[in-house]
Amino acid sequence: MHNMIETGKQQFSIDDLRDRIARYLGPERVPKQLNVIADTSDFYRVDYDDVVILGDRPYLIRNNEREGRFGIDDQQKYWVKRARDLSDGSVKVIKFVFLERFEAKVGGIVFDCFRSPKKEAKILDLTKGNIRFMQGFSVVDESGNIIRIIDFIKGKTLADSVLLLGKEYEDYFHNHLPLVFDEFVELVKAIRFLHENGEKHGDIRRDHIIKEAETGTARWIDFDFNYLHKENMYGYDLFGLGNILAYLTGRGDVTVQRLRETASPAFDRLTADDTNIIFNNRVMNLKKVYPFIPEALNLILLHFSNGANTYYDNTDQLLHDLREAREHLNQP
Repeated sequence: MHNMIETGKQQFSIDDLRDRIARYLGPERVPKQLNVIADTSDFYRVDYDDVVILGDRPYLIRNNEREGRFGIDDQQKYWVKRARDLSDGSVKVIKFVFLERFEAKVGGIVFDCFRSPKKEAKILDLTKGNIRFMQGFSVVDESGNIIRIIDFIKGKTLADSVLLLGKEYEDYFHNHLPLVFDEFVELVKAIRFLHENGEKHGDIRRDHIIKEAETGTARWIDFDFNYLHKENMYGYDLFGLGNILAYLTGRGDVTVQRLRETASPAFDRLTADDTNIIFNNRVMNLKKVYPFIPEALNLILLHFSNGANTYYDNTDQLLHDLREAREHLNQP
């Protein structure tokens, strides 16, 4: 490798890159041999301690990020890397181009889902400065791949933080849920902002909300999923919001298995109509389990159950019902 690396308008020398690594991570962390990459098409080749040049800025690659889907917290996402920006030392999350397709079925509606780096790049531009969304920007690498460079958010998922609230469920419901509920309403308003601008999140899940440690603000992450729709452009997002609301209301998933194992009296009262339209082992009719849950809140959850006759068409309808339900919760 030549001692000088030239990319765009910027030139870097190996010595310069070594100095930057020493400055931000310490001399003992400087790799003995530097591998410098400008074409990220084969992201599997981008490894720990490599330097990637993107948009005339060098980034030192650290670990792979990990996937939290379905509770598999140790599944590595090889196309998503933690990195240090060697221009200012900040921690970034770099998302390379990974194309993936799958089908998701909600009730009788099938959504054709796929990853779209271009969509995520557009949303990063749209939500710049909005505290309810992760912040970052996109650049194009040497081969034209759209790479997203995200500011790292230090904190827990909203789902994990909720599990720490309250001594038992009634304590949580009466003394903590009202504030959690208010935060959820703000998150729904953020999704409405996307929808009003012709965009959708595409992969709304409870582990895609990070509660920032420093500010306590809950923020949406990961916008690269898109989906094709025949009936309702925003339907998949709305079902995701319903799943999160059930989780927040129940302080975790209330499952049929758990009710059976704990010999809960609610188990014998449940029918198939009371369960989640996507995850059939999760209870949506939570009032059968916790009778003190207000009817207005429970009716929202039932829109996402197997027994639902009607679904929400848009976030305005959901927000209207959320405001009504909030009146029946304790004041913070």
